Amino acid sequence: MADMNALSQAVITGDQTQALELTKAAISDGTSPESILNQGLIAGMNIIGERFKNNEVYIPEVLIAARAMKSALEVLEPKLIEAGVEPIGKAVVGTVKGDLHDIGKNLVAMMLKGAGFDVIDLGVDVSEDRFVQKAKETNAKVIGMSALITTTMPSMEKTVQAVKAAGLAVKTMIGGAPVTQAYADKIGADGYAPDAASAVDLAKSLIGK
Repeated sequence: MADMNALSQAVITGDQTQALELTKAAISDGTSPESILNQGLIAGMNIIGERFKNNEVYIPEVLIAARAMKSALEVLEPKLIEAGVEPIGKAVVGTVKGDLHDIGKNLVAMMLKGAGFDVIDLGVDVSEDRFVQKAKETNAKVIGMSALITTTMPSMEKTVQAVKAAGLAVKTMIGGAPVTQAYADKIGADGYAPDAASAVDLAKSLIGK
């Protein structure tokens, strides 16, 4: 049987080649795609997420781990689809209108993917209409918005209002350096996350997983 600990360890250390090799080996020796995903890749990203929250590792280590997980996931994804493994939910993420910062948003997107979400990344400078339209099209359960400058934060409020006006049953969560829980409460967002690892926990709790 494939060694899932070795696979999660490869993700934790960000060893892309090893993560890829171990995933391929696990697929060929008949390990279920779901086990590879949950016990290997997601288990590794969970540990990195915890360490990140505890300030034991920093953004570069998380990005390297996420990259290792992403390359393994590319090989695994077709197998997951064949096996009928459903993602835990669809999440639409983007940096709000007027803001072009994407490191934090990319990190959240990768961590959500690593946690089993199907992520639709709209990129940067995303208008409230695009968030709403994409959430409608994809039947997403969560919209994640990022802002890195205070002047673009009002776009978050506009998006939350647009989601409500459209009558969508989608949860809204916000994050980014100037953003706070108090601001999330003020604009009526469903949640706020201070970092990418917390964003994953928040997204899961918002959709009741």
